[in-house]
Amino acid sequence: MSFSRLAVFCVGVLGLSGCVGYDVDQLNGTEPSGGTPFTRQLAVEYRELANFEATDEDDWASAELFAHRGLAAANGDVLEPFFLSDFYIPANGVAELREARFRLVRALVQGARDTFPAESAAAQANFDCWVEQTEENDQPEHIRACRDEFYAALALIEEQPASVPVYYIFFDFDQSLITPEGQQVINQIVNDYATGAVGQVGVVGHTDRSGSVPYNEGLSQRRASAVEQALVSAGIPSAAIVATYQGESTPLVPTEDGVREPSNRRAEVRFQ
Repeated sequence: MSFSRLAVFCVGVLGLSGCVGYDVDQLNGTEPSGGTPFTRQLAVEYRELANFEATDEDDWASAELFAHRGLAAANGDVLEPFFLSDFYIPANGVAELREARFRLVRALVQGARDTFPAESAAAQANFDCWVEQTEENDQPEHIRACRDEFYAALALIEEQPASVPVYYIFFDFDQSLITPEGQQVINQIVNDYATGAVGQVGVVGHTDRSGSVPYNEGLSQRRASAVEQALVSAGIPSAAIVATYQGESTPLVPTEDGVREPSNRRAEVRFQ
């Protein structure tokens, strides 16, 4: 991570001057006690990454980044894996990371955080490590180590038994366009529809709580419609799809009003 990004991180995120080492020290003195087994273990995983970056790599920008996330996890916050759009990923690394993030998020939202908390925390931390190391792109052995540990943990959390499948299509803030990651989910839904005995396909649009209730109802309707249109374009008969919307009323991650939570900007698809 560049020095310029460290400056932005210190001013924009921490609001502190002379912030190098601040969060690392604070995280090292924090024992996670609240939250869930997943968030507590995630704090431990991020602490290990922060100390590695600080001690072994002398990379205080990355150390503070992981420490900041570790403190949030120690506080009980459920953090999303890194968004690739926030990093400068070499073109030859984007496709695999995009697919990896899709698989990770799918396992997490389908219950892996509760069923396999330690393994899920390891998968997320190593994915974030993989992203950060890929952006730096100067230590192939570290990229490979984070990548391999991510896939090892992912294999464990993807083994969880499926009950009623729920497919999640996530959206960018205030958007109803299907992202490349969302299109991958659409493709999976279409494949599963073709191979199973499915009566109807239920689509429900949702938003986070950062806008007004009326606006969010309209936005969630547009998201449900976008998914419905994508499913029809991919081959599912329109007569088999029932699309509804719920605005901000049923968040996946409970938040206070006005909070921008990426996990809540979604459409859910279930076979009925």
